[in-house]
Amino acid sequence: MRKIMIFVVAGIVAAGYWGWKMTSRSSYESAPFNLLESEGAIELREYPDLILATTHTRSQSQGNDGSFMRLFNYISGGNQNKQKVAMTTPVFMEPSGPDRRGKMGFVIPSLVANRSVPEPLSKEVQLQTRSGGRFAVIRFSGRINSSLIRKQSEKLKDWIQDQNLIADGNIEVAGYDAPWTPGPFRRNELMVRLKPSS
Repeated sequence: MRKIMIFVVAGIVAAGYWGWKMTSRSSYESAPFNLLESEGAIELREYPDLILATTHTRSQSQGNDGSFMRLFNYISGGNQNKQKVAMTTPVFMEPSGPDRRGKMGFVIPSLVANRSVPEPLSKEVQLQTRSGGRFAVIRFSGRINSSLIRKQSEKLKDWIQDQNLIADGNIEVAGYDAPWTPGPFRRNELMVRLKPSS
């Protein structure tokens, strides 16, 4: 009986591990970048142009307003080619504008981006190019909320000022994990585009 229990527990642990492995960030292609500089949790990166599937989202909703599912439906075959498109990381979230609507975007994987990107069926999903450039990025864990974003934004802004760099846009949020990932294990980033060096 004891041996059976050991096998059952071992099976559950193995299934849980492989389930997490298949849905964790390590299973997905990540947006490429060149690391130019690193100082603790802050990095200076150079990104190429990226193609995103985007949709509108409400401030701080983190996809609970249906934005995540609209994009997920697109990559699951909700496009003119009925083509499945692999999930990637990170999920980009641009801040809300005056109408309290921001944007959420999935990065189109390189294999698809280099061939033919299928057009969305939903009018609420658009394809757009995210221009490349230099970005200052800070990495942190936890569940994203306005307080955590404010705290990390201040750190990033202070670093940019100390480096005599100039921000050229709003701060974006980038998330790398499935919604059920516990806060301490989550990888979040804030990033801001920088003006080119003169």
